[in-house]
Amino acid sequence: MTQSTEYVPPKVWVWDKPSGGRFANVNRPVSGPTHDKVLPVGKHPLQLYSQATPNGQKVTILLEELLAAGHVGAEYDAWLIRIGEGDQFGSGFVALNPNSKIPAMVDRSGPQPIRIFESGSILLYLAEKFGAFLPKDLAGRTECLSWLFWQVGSAPYLGGGFGHFYNYAPFKIEYAIDRYAMEVKRELDVLDQQLADHPFIAGDDYTIADIAIWPWYGGLVRNQVYGAGEFLSVQDYSHVQRWAQAIADRPAVRRGRIVNRTSGDPAGQLRERHAASDFETRTQDKIA
Repeated sequence: MTQSTEYVPPKVWVWDKPSGGRFANVNRPVSGPTHDKVLPVGKHPLQLYSQATPNGQKVTILLEELLAAGHVGAEYDAWLIRIGEGDQFGSGFVALNPNSKIPAMVDRSGPQPIRIFESGSILLYLAEKFGAFLPKDLAGRTECLSWLFWQVGSAPYLGGGFGHFYNYAPFKIEYAIDRYAMEVKRELDVLDQQLADHPFIAGDDYTIADIAIWPWYGGLVRNQVYGAGEFLSVQDYSHVQRWAQAIADRPAVRRGRIVNRTSGDPAGQLRERHAASDFETRTQDKIA
C-alpha cells in the first residue's frame, strides 16, 4: 500500500476550510435551516419530499407497489428536493425532518398531520398503515424487520464509505477505498448466501426488506450505483444478481425508481409526481 503524507489530527477539530468533494457546498457541522422556504402541498393525503437517490427510491417504489396492489389510499404527491442545491435546509423541510435528509413525508389523512422521516421508518409506517409487504406472523415480521434494519446499518458503508471515497472524494485514498470495498463485498456475500436459499431477502415473500435493500445493493450489482460493478466483481454474486433482476422487472419498481429523478436519461425522469397519469403524459418540456 502506498503511503501519503501522514495527517496528524489537531487537538481540537475546527471547521475552517471546505471539505472538498462533490457535496462540499452543502456539508456543514451544524443543523437547522439556512433559508426560509415553505414546502408545497398537493391534493393527496400523502405528501413526499424527496429525490431519487437510493434512499428516496425506497419510498416511491413502495408507494407504487401499494397502488399496484389496490391500496388507493396510497396515492401521493412527490415533490423534488434538490439536495445538491441545499433544498433540504429550507425551513419547511427542516421542520419536517430536523436531520435535513431525504426522504421525508407527511400523512394528512388523520385529524392531525403526522410527519415521518428516515427511509426505513417511512417504509415501516406505510407497511403498517396499509397492512402490506410486512408479514403478519411474529416470526416472519421479525425476520423482515431484521433485514430492514440490516440495510439501515449496512448501507452507510456502501454510500458514505465506499461510494464517497471511490466516487466523490476530491482525491483517492487507497486505505479508505480498500477498507470500504472489503466491507461492501462482505455485505454482498451476506446477501448472496441468504438469497441462495430464499427467493426474496426475508423468505418466500416480497417485503419492505427487499424494497429497502434493492436500490442500494441491487443497483450496485446492476452497475447503476457508483459505476463500481467491475471494480467490485459484482458478477460473482449470482444469487444477488438473480434477485436484483427479478425486482427490476416489476412494473411498480420501474415506475417508483424514476420519481424525483434528476440524473441520467431524461426519458427516465419524472421530477414530480402528482397522479398515476404523470408516468404516461410526461413530455421532454415537462421534464426539463
